[in-house]
Amino acid sequence: MINSIRRISLTQWIIISMIVGVLLGWLAPGFAVAIKPLSTIFLNMIKSLIAPLLFATLVVGIAGHGDDMKKVGKLAFRAIVYFEIVTTLALAVGLIAVNVVKPGAGVGLPVEQVSATITEASQKSITFSGILEHIVPASFIKAAADNEVLQVVFWSIIFAVALAHTPARPKKVILEVTEALGEVMFKFVGIVMTFAPFGIGAAIAATVGQSGIGVLKNLGILVLTLYGALIVFVLFVLVPVALIFRIPLGAFWRTVREPWLIAFSTASSEAALPRAMQKMEAFGVPRRIVAFVMPTGYSFNLDGSTLYLALASVFVAQAANVDMPISQQILMMLTLMVTSKGVAAVPRASLVILSGALTQFGLPLSGVALILGVDAVMDMARTSINLVGNCLATAVMARWEGELRAPGVAALEPAPGQPILENAQ
Repeated sequence: MINSIRRISLTQWIIISMIVGVLLGWLAPGFAVAIKPLSTIFLNMIKSLIAPLLFATLVVGIAGHGDDMKKVGKLAFRAIVYFEIVTTLALAVGLIAVNVVKPGAGVGLPVEQVSATITEASQKSITFSGILEHIVPASFIKAAADNEVLQVVFWSIIFAVALAHTPARPKKVILEVTEALGEVMFKFVGIVMTFAPFGIGAAIAATVGQSGIGVLKNLGILVLTLYGALIVFVLFVLVPVALIFRIPLGAFWRTVREPWLIAFSTASSEAALPRAMQKMEAFGVPRRIVAFVMPTGYSFNLDGSTLYLALASVFVAQAANVDMPISQQILMMLTLMVTSKGVAAVPRASLVILSGALTQFGLPLSGVALILGVDAVMDMARTSINLVGNCLATAVMARWEGELRAPGVAALEPAPGQPILENAQ
């Protein structure tokens, strides 16, 4: 019996907790509302790790690749330009989808759950000069304590650039410290996620207890909206990109379908990364390009997660009955475009960025708790698209550099046990 329980995965526990939460909210609404503090505790733990996680991943992502970027030159520039264009298109697809379908309309988060800062934020006139002034923190400690995501990102980028120009010895020390901090924070995320079934179950129970069973219809619409938007993104962005750069679609899909399935089933890009790198080298991408573009893409080219963030953030505004004009939505998208670059592709790490963005724009974090009930289902889809998008980026860079060899050659498959990054220059 105990062994059977241990074999239940976190995703399965989340699904179980979601079902239990629905039943509690339906059959015992009073008790369901009373256990809402469990959800609040879970959200507070998520908020507490935003600043250190962003700092560690941004510094390592920028300063850690400083030498590589100097060596590859044009490759680094082209990759960054490509990442920005594709992730911007992902944000656009997500923004259009959520405004057309309006999955949050009618959810009706209780008024007392809506942050008081929403009214204050809506009364403020947003100017470009005000945005520039707000981005630069007077104190990094205060910005971290207040979860001012843009300020944390700005300070971290400046720190990383300075570190990249620091002599080798102190640079190595600081990089080792920030890498260690990043590893600790990812473990922190793992520990927090072990509490997720309780927080998610309580959130769903309280939501159903307060709003009624009809709220589940909106969550189903949210999931279908995300899947539909991801399909549109693949068909109208990734496929045209592959055709423009003459990437053979059939051979490419045969190459990526195994790591795609790993990413989808585990909801973890990291689980699929080693095999994806092997497969892309077998596809004909030179090892030096695989070694640079693929890891960099997992910090700067998370297409599925970026689209999800656009959709989920506006969904929360709709659910809270907050009238967010297109201009403010675009401003939020610009914020997400920056903040989403700093988090590696670990399970449900997008929730950290989403929480930071909602805090930044005065939207209720109770919306995150609502989304968490179906996040496991959405996480599988967005993670698998992250994987496909980065594999395509690797092939595109190789074609752009004129170094993509004929795909499908069996002899290019790395020998078993051969490190993929060995001699990657």
